[in-house]
Amino acid sequence: MKRELGIARCGLACCLCSENDSCGGCGSGECPDNDRCENRKCSLQAGIMHCYECDRDCRKGMLAKIKPYGFTLFAKRYGEKALTDCLERNEKAGIVYHREGIIGDYDDFDDAEKLIEYIKTGNR
Repeated sequence: MKRELGIARCGLACCLCSENDSCGGCGSGECPDNDRCENRKCSLQAGIMHCYECDRDCRKGMLAKIKPYGFTLFAKRYGEKALTDCLERNEKAGIVYHREGIIGDYDDFDDAEKLIEYIKTGNR
């Protein structure tokens, strides 16, 4: 885990991304999706760094997907440090953010509350 890469604006975990050897994370300006990222554009217009700082319950852009939406809700409720602490603990316990490609253990949910519980406990 590269904690210094943190959490992307949309909630994805740059700190755990399999591409973090070639990318400095969402906040670095090096993300290959910067120009077309709807969440980046919206958060810049709103003057915030992360979607979890916004008061709205939004499903725009990447938040239409369960993983970034669940991570955003988690950070909104408990803070980014708590999210990265749980992700680091879960990684050490064998929970995988990315397997082949971009799918991992956090992608196997269709309910944000169940995903949040999984992040908190590491148990299904």
